[in-house]
Amino acid sequence: MTGINGEEVLRRLSSRLKMRHLILLLNIRQYGSLTRVAEQMASSQPAITSALAELESMFGAPLFDRSVRGMAPTALGKLVLARAQAMIHDLGHLVRDMESAVAGFDAHLHVGVIPFISGRLLSAAIRRAMPEDSKGLTVTIHEGTSDQLLPQLQDHTLDIVIGRASSTVDLAGVEFCLLYRQQPRLIASRRLAAQLGRVRLDWQQLVTLDWILGAPNTPMREQVADIFLAAGVAPPSPIVESYSSKLIGEMIVASERAVSIVPADIAEELVRTAGLAIVPYSFDWTLPPIAMFTRAGTQSRPLQQFAEALRQLCADV
Repeated sequence: MTGINGEEVLRRLSSRLKMRHLILLLNIRQYGSLTRVAEQMASSQPAITSALAELESMFGAPLFDRSVRGMAPTALGKLVLARAQAMIHDLGHLVRDMESAVAGFDAHLHVGVIPFISGRLLSAAIRRAMPEDSKGLTVTIHEGTSDQLLPQLQDHTLDIVIGRASSTVDLAGVEFCLLYRQQPRLIASRRLAAQLGRVRLDWQQLVTLDWILGAPNTPMREQVADIFLAAGVAPPSPIVESYSSKLIGEMIVASERAVSIVPADIAEELVRTAGLAIVPYSFDWTLPPIAMFTRAGTQSRPLQQFAEALRQLCADV
């Protein structure tokens, strides 16, 4: 990439780059073979080869390395691919915004949310972000871990992510704002919670119960393991691994032995919706705080309104 004339590259791209070039790039990354790309794009291999040569001439450098194992992006190719993916996603967002506008809404937002974010918080933020003089927003919620959602924010699949801020997440091109910290709560059926609440918690006894926990190697699972280890007890082996609060609630109310540790706001939600109970016991953890992540740079007004609504609501959490 040394010696690239930025102004000249910009001139060539502005006059010659087409959407089909971006689709070509993404297909090459996916299939790694010009023959297979030609099949997918209903074209001939010579035409695909020519289109790639034209594209590389615009950038003034190779975008892919060719080998017997297939085609792999160069350092420049990886950079261009990331931008190409973002541009394709932005085009899709434009179409969704157009559909929303035709239906009388201001915009459509793609919101990434990690497990154990209160539905009450999300619904309140969406309602508050809607102006009184219009229908406001349409929203698609995408669920996943922070590690899964942040790359989707960076490639423009998502507009905003509500996740956990930690040293392990990639913040390249991302801005974040801390929202609140979650406290742990032990939950069980009402009968079991009453029994456990009458005496001092016995971790040796707790570990023998039927635990419902999240997946291994996730912040929540590691925190629960740390709580048991701090008490000198090996962590429990769960009978079910799930982050579905609905499933957790159903499993616990249907059993006199099922328990879980979840954030306080989720526990309170499950008390209200599933009819389970919180064991009146406090313990500490160092779970990373909940944060709001957005791409660096200019944000749309609807996104700003949603982000501000989140900040205001979380100030009271």
